Amino acid sequence: MATLTYLTTTHFDFGAIQQLQPELDRAGISKPFIATDAGLKAAGLIETVTGVLDQSAPISIFDGTPGNPTESAVLQAFDQYKDDQCDGVVAIGGGSSMDLGKAVALLAGSGGPLAQYDPLAGGGKLIKSVAPVIAVPTTSGTGSEVSVGFVIILDDGRKLTFASPLFIPNAAICDPELTLGLPKGMTAATGMDAITHCIEAFLAPTINPPADGVALDGLWRGWRHLPAAVNAGDDRDARWHMMMCSTEGALSFIKGLGAVHAMSHAAGRIPRLNLHHGTLNAVFLPAVLRFNEAQCEDKYERLRQAMGLEAGASIADAVSSMNEAIGLPPGLRAMGVEEDDIPELITFAMKDLSALSNPRKASEADFEAMIVESL
Repeated sequence: MATLTYLTTTHFDFGAIQQLQPELDRAGISKPFIATDAGLKAAGLIETVTGVLDQSAPISIFDGTPGNPTESAVLQAFDQYKDDQCDGVVAIGGGSSMDLGKAVALLAGSGGPLAQYDPLAGGGKLIKSVAPVIAVPTTSGTGSEVSVGFVIILDDGRKLTFASPLFIPNAAICDPELTLGLPKGMTAATGMDAITHCIEAFLAPTINPPADGVALDGLWRGWRHLPAAVNAGDDRDARWHMMMCSTEGALSFIKGLGAVHAMSHAAGRIPRLNLHHGTLNAVFLPAVLRFNEAQCEDKYERLRQAMGLEAGASIADAVSSMNEAIGLPPGLRAMGVEEDDIPELITFAMKDLSALSNPRKASEADFEAMIVESL
């Protein structure tokens, strides 16, 4: 088993879940608040995880995390956290549960409302403290278990990215066993989320060669093993590499992300659609890769090497082919996005934190062209 100390401590391997109780003890959590969703609870995964804990300790379980976590769900969870007198968060699930858990931890340590912590408005200065968080991912995509951020749809309609080193969980428990049997569609969508993280982080202009190396290693693993993970849910080797790709993607996006995430956040906030973030990333990625290429020719050569592509090959075309091979939608129209949605998507993408670290500055017209291309 590898124990990695990079931003936080990550216990990584089959059986890593056995490290959960020691990490709770280390963090001083005696009354854990478990943030998860109804699907995981129904599948029995919560029982699997809590089965390794001290059975005499009180546990509060919140399973109301929506597919795209909302401010109202966070407030409902925080009320339960306070009522049950919890002293720390165990976030179990995909990115939604981990993001909601982080938001609860922020409110527990610093109070509300959430909107005051908008990093684009200098909200990081208002953070007093954050309750301890232990993250246990059950998908291989978001990497929130090791990241500095979380994303919540606020009551005012914004899908806001909150970012601070204080939001990095105290520890991550990455056990690929928990991802065995994940459905094909979710494996494909979360896998492309992880791959997008690796690519966008590598292309972000911030100078951080160690993070670049982590991103390329994650991309190498994800690109080679995602088809096997999709097609054989019990392929332990593929699941191990996809979870590592996910973790490395988030470790690397300490550099920032880019226009893919700016547009995905904009589309993911549309209430009538409730679109999956990873699927949106996969659909937007080819258009953004074409937009950025002239600005990043040297880096594109290194991406091709990591992906096993020939010199000069179109990375955008390769991504489109991968999306088709693993059964993801061919475009936004197939996901319910309409032309009438485009002005709203542009407005929110332009304001998104991720837009600031795209390697090529995108104008309103540029965002419109990329969205239209992605339809």
